[in-house]
Amino acid sequence: MSAYPPPLPAPLYQGAANTWECDEGGHLNVRFHVERAMSGLAHFANILEMPHAFTASAGATLVPLEAHIRFLKEARPGAPLSMHGAVTSFSESEAHLCLDMRHGDGAPSSSFNLRVAHADTRGFRPFPWSARSRAAADALMRPLPDHAKTRSIDLGKPPRADISRAAAEAAGAIRIGGAFVTPEQCDAFGRFRGEHFVGRISDSVTNLLTLWRQEIAARARDGGAAAGAVVEARIVFRRWPRAGNLIEIHSGIVEVGEKTLRLVHWLTDPESGQAWASMEAVALTFDTVTRKALAPSPEARAAMQEKLATLSV
Repeated sequence: MSAYPPPLPAPLYQGAANTWECDEGGHLNVRFHVERAMSGLAHFANILEMPHAFTASAGATLVPLEAHIRFLKEARPGAPLSMHGAVTSFSESEAHLCLDMRHGDGAPSSSFNLRVAHADTRGFRPFPWSARSRAAADALMRPLPDHAKTRSIDLGKPPRADISRAAAEAAGAIRIGGAFVTPEQCDAFGRFRGEHFVGRISDSVTNLLTLWRQEIAARARDGGAAAGAVVEARIVFRRWPRAGNLIEIHSGIVEVGEKTLRLVHWLTDPESGQAWASMEAVALTFDTVTRKALAPSPEARAAMQEKLATLSV
């Protein structure tokens, strides 16, 4: 008998962690966890009686509004991965969907609790589900698995409404990244794909944490190095860039724990100043040989405490 709970009812993504998708930590990078969730969401749409929902000719699609993510057990190169899903709540034009990705032995790898809108594909405005979709959702209704529930992030706190480039600077955030949206990063509707929001943060966060990780690296043993890993995150999707748009990432550390940092990232449009998305993440530093979390010195924690930003998701 398996030590892990049985999979959720809807079969979604299935594949493996590819070597070129793994980062300096030797495991599947966060963007590729999210890429698999976006693939899973497309399969979910089909199961919800919305065929072709992510094609250019679709009349309706699923638009991610928020995502709560738990990263539970790292996926190393070659690891087989499968994702199953369930509906955890359903309203007139929205739903909460759990997408649960597991290792080959059934151990949870990452879980995604997505709030999505059933929307048209012109203005991406929400509208009521069809009777067929409601019936399909009823058959897939399940409680949220324990391992997918929030641990360190308060999902009851409403997303901040005043996010902007100017507000980021006023809050003490640091510009850690700048990117340009290319056509190949966009979906069939011409919108920036969900995994690339996280990808731009992943590419840029070293500009915020290099000195922190250098201090911790001295504690790595047996020839190991220090690398970072996100263990929990909340993403709020606000607007969807298109090819040619610019993205800036302004970030700050908002809490220092014994082994973890809580970070908030704001993705904004430097031309209009408006927000594209925001993300709260709980991250740790680990030894790449022992795979164990590393703790900074008390002096490093105290120094970081003096640099906290006043950001929220």
